[in-house]
Parts: sequence; C-alpha cells; structure tokens
Amino acid sequence: MRCGLGRRSSLSQFPDNVLRFRRAQTSGSLRIQHCSGKLRGLGTCRNPPAQASRTAVVHLTGGLGHSWQADLGHFSRAPKIQDVDSDERAVSSVDVSNVLNEEKKQQVIALGRLGWSLRRIQRVTGVHRETAAAYLKAAGIAFRPPGSWGRQPAAKPANEVITDPVPEKPATEVSSDLVPAKPANEVITDFGAESAAGVTAAPEPQPGRSPSASACAPYRDAIELGLSRGRNAMAIWQDLVDTYGFAASYQSVRRFVLKLRPSVWMEACAVIETAPGEEAQVDYGKGPMAREPLSGKYRRTRLFVMTLGYSRKSVRLLVFRSSSQIWAELHEKAFRRLTGVTRVVVLDNLREGVLTPDIYDPALNPLYRDMLQRYGAVALPCRVADPDRKGKVESGVGHAQKTPLKGLRFESLEEAQTYLDHWEARWADTRIHGTTKRQVAVMFAEERPTLLPLPIEPFRYYQYGERTVHLDGCVEVEAAYYGAPPGWIGRRVQVQWDARQVRLMNPQTGQLLREHLRQARGGHRIQDQDRPKKTPLSTLQLLDRAGKAGPQVGALCREMHHAQGQTAVRRILGVLSLAKKYGPASVDEACTAALEVGVSDYHFVRRYLERNPQLPLGLRQVDPLIRQLTLYRDFIQNKTKESEE
Repeated sequence: MRCGLGRRSSLSQFPDNVLRFRRAQTSGSLRIQHCSGKLRGLGTCRNPPAQASRTAVVHLTGGLGHSWQADLGHFSRAPKIQDVDSDERAVSSVDVSNVLNEEKKQQVIALGRLGWSLRRIQRVTGVHRETAAAYLKAAGIAFRPPGSWGRQPAAKPANEVITDPVPEKPATEVSSDLVPAKPANEVITDFGAESAAGVTAAPEPQPGRSPSASACAPYRDAIELGLSRGRNAMAIWQDLVDTYGFAASYQSVRRFVLKLRPSVWMEACAVIETAPGEEAQVDYGKGPMAREPLSGKYRRTRLFVMTLGYSRKSVRLLVFRSSSQIWAELHEKAFRRLTGVTRVVVLDNLREGVLTPDIYDPALNPLYRDMLQRYGAVALPCRVADPDRKGKVESGVGHAQKTPLKGLRFESLEEAQTYLDHWEARWADTRIHGTTKRQVAVMFAEERPTLLPLPIEPFRYYQYGERTVHLDGCVEVEAAYYGAPPGWIGRRVQVQWDARQVRLMNPQTGQLLREHLRQARGGHRIQDQDRPKKTPLSTLQLLDRAGKAGPQVGALCREMHHAQGQTAVRRILGVLSLAKKYGPASVDEACTAALEVGVSDYHFVRRYLERNPQLPLGLRQVDPLIRQLTLYRDFIQNKTKESEE
C-alpha cells in the first residue's frame, strides 16, 4: 500500500504522529489502498531514480504490511542510506516506528468485541479509527465502517494519479477533519506515465456552501438556541426535521454540536438482558412546567415512565401530584397502553411503593402490592442507592427530559401529555435503539404476545390505616363502628375500606379478621358471633362509675346498656364526660328529665345541658356558716395583747 505525504506537510501538526490518508485505487502495477497508522519500527525505503524530490516510498516490514510515501526530512531519526545499483535491487533502510504493540492491539480487539464504534475506540485508546478497523478486520471482528450508520456508505470518487514530471501539483494534504466523505487523494508514483484513464471526476459542490462545510452551517443559530436551552443533539435534529425539513442525518448534527460543545463521556455499565415479557422498570422524574387550572400558575409536573426490559418500549405519563393510589393508577394506565402485563416490575424504594426498604424482605405498600397481585405481577425493589439495576428506565426518563421536554412550557397538563404522546409515536418508537441496534416498535411487536393478559375488571382501590379496638369491641372508620373478633380489645388492627366494604386484618400476618358492609355515620356493624354472652368486667366497672356519679345517671346508663348492648359503652362514656364538664348535679338533673320522657339517649342529655345553662354562682352576704366580723375583730385584738405581754 502506498499513500502520499507532501513535502510541506509536517508530522508535528498531527497528534501523536498519526497519519490520516484518503482512499485511492489500483492504477497499473501500483496498488493504492486506504491506510493509516503510526510510523514506528524498521522499514525499507526506495528513492526514485531521479532525485528531484525529497519524498521516498517507505514500506514497513512489520505489522499489516502498510506502505507510506513520506518526507524523510520530517522524521526525528536520520535514515540509514545504502547505495542503489542499476537494477534497483538494493534499497535504503530507514528507521521508523513499529506497528501497535501487543497490549494496545489486544485493547482495540477487546473494545471491538464489545461492539464499540471506531470513533469511540479512537477517543479512548488514541488509535486512529482506520488503524483500529484494520486490526479488527484481521481478527475477524465485525464492525460498522465510519459514516455507514443507518445507510450504506456513499461511493467515494476516484483518485487523481499524478506522475513525477508534474512538479506543480503538491502532494496530498493530510486532513484532521473526521468527516465520513473525503475527497480524492493525489498520489505521486515512480513512473512517468500519464494520468490514469477512466477516473471519474469529484462531485461538484452543492450551491451555497463549500464541499467541506457542514450541512448544519445554515442552521447554526437554531442549533445554538437549542444548546442554550439545554437540548441535546437528538432533540435539535428532530426539531430541524420537523421545523425546517432538514435532510441531513443525525450524525451530521451530532458532529456539529460536538464542535460547539465538547461531549461528556460516562463510564460503561453492564447491559442487563431480559426475556420478552419478563420485566418492566418504573420510575418518577421531573416533568415540564405546566399551568395548574386551580391556581393558574405554572407548576412542575412529575413524569412517570414504564420501560419494558426487552424491547425498551416506554410509556410516559404526566401528573401534578403523587400518592399511593395515583402511583398504582399510573401502573394500570401503562399496562392498558401496552395491552399486557410483565411478570416482574422493578422499582425504586419510593414511599408510594415501598414502606420499609430491605434488599431481602422489603415491606411493600399494601395498595400497590394488591394492585400488582390483581394483574399477576410481582414487585422487585432495587437495592438502596443502586439505580443501575433499573438503568433502562433511568435512561428513558433522561431521554424524555433532555429531548422532547427540555426548556418547554405548556398551558395545561392535557396539552403536555398530547405533545409527549405524539413524540413517543413519532420519534421514540421509530428510533433505532443504541444498545439493541433495532427499531423499538419492531421489538415491541415481538414482545407483545408474551405479555400477560389484562384482567376483565380494573383494580378496586381502597384506603387503609390502623385502628385500636375499643371497649365495645369495635373500631371507628369515618364516624362508623365495626366489630372485631373477641380477644382484640385494646389491640391494633389494620383496616381497609372503600365505598362498599370495610375489612379488618391482622397486622402481623395480613389475615382477614372481619369484613363488614359500610355503615352511615354513627352506625354499628357487629356480627352475631362477636356479641358477648355475658357482660364484660370492664363494662360492669363502667356502669358502677356511672352509679357513683348520680342515681339518675346510673339508671340512665343501665337502661342504655340493656337496650343497646355493647354498642352503648361509648354513649355511657359520653355521659360520664358530660358529668366532668357540667358537674354531677346538672347531669343527674338532665338524666331525670330523659327518664321522665322515656328517652334513653346520650344526645338528649347533651342537648338538654347545652340549652339549659346553669345560673352562675353568686356570693352570699348572710349565711349560717359566715361569722360576724366583730368576732374576727375581737379575736385579732386578743392575740395582739397576748403577744405584747
């Protein structure tokens, strides 16, 4: 292989003495191919018969058989020249560097097996992408040629071959611009032949810009505006396509953006492979600003994302606030949009899903757990502070934040959701995923048949909490009372209720204790087997206290207990609380009035005391218990005289 390096070129202008050449063709007996590499190792040099040029063709004896035509005056070490005989069998020897050492070679091959692109290998290792491509090709490793992402590489124009008798033409200028399409090389040969026939001319430049100018140059202002708003290259390219009908590829925009803003490369992470329909990952993220209808002000939304582990298909929903029920409802909406359910749901340790984080035995939110159980899925919380376990949804959240939603505001939540759904169908589902190298929609079509079917009826949501079983054997739920099994007085139970039913559950085992229909405020619901056969000791002690407060108070409380049973315990406690507030005498009078009219009710006694307030206490001037003031005067005088004597 032979390539040209002009006399006016200097190796010092290229980093690490890396030479970059353009593709040439086979012309006559001279084989000219694409090549690049580092000038290292021992090689041989053959000077042309006419010493009119300082250039020499250098052939490396080691490595992959590269050949360079280089200006020997630019090498740091002086060449070792031998005499050249008439038949040119003897050649001069030149000291140049060898090819890549074994460690660097193995590093390039290992990165190639990981599927890294040539440009990425060049950035990390410092080995030019064309040199890396040669080593990968020799090792039998498939790779994507530069400039062929998403399309076949365009045919490059033929090279112009120039002979030695034409000194006006300088040798090829080495370009450091890493663009896919490169102009033809100018190659200097050892022969006096004319220019090769059949060489096609280079394509004429498009009107309005030079051949080396980027297709993004006319849109520089729009690109800089997008960068100032924090949008990435993908979002800017999508905006250019939608707004201006931009015809160039995403890679063109990406290269243009890299020139304006250097990119930040993150550390590589392992990819977790899952079977179709096996796993979905969910997470919250910050959404865009949207105007809230109640306050009329812009408010930050919350972005819910569910991403399938196999196809990377995502469902993105926006809400203003979150709760246990909203978190579960978002899962239901996502399942119905996907028309199926995965078997495992990987989530973070947020409060809506996990009450107590634990890698071995986490305590799940009961509402969230029951909802997933209804759909046949199982929750799998991640380890605390380990977001890499759900990196697919983390990437999905960042993708939506940086690409469609960055720097945008919406007048309503519905408008924001409509915009996000359009972007999801137009761009997210039709993109070629960076890891799988396949279209997301195609992979989701393969995964959809493996999803679990949806239940016929949606999950019925409920509220939950903890209550204490009181002396009457009941718990209070929204001002109504529901009986618990015997033996639970004074203990805590878990309670779940909705618009139709109330369920009492064991807090340790989750076992269902009792299930009751909802009652109106003040109502009671006790099953027959839970009613005590004899009066409990605590109730007898309560009736004894009522009798000590007053005879009529005790009589009224016994009448209430006889008529209402254990449900009257709370009303008896209410009568005793009135005795503390108004005094036993006043309450006893009110109870007398209640017994006279035949109403054994706590509310009657309370209303009677509220509507018949007691007269305020006054001071008496004359009373048998009050002594005359003269007696106090004489007593003080006698004590004074005794003290003086």
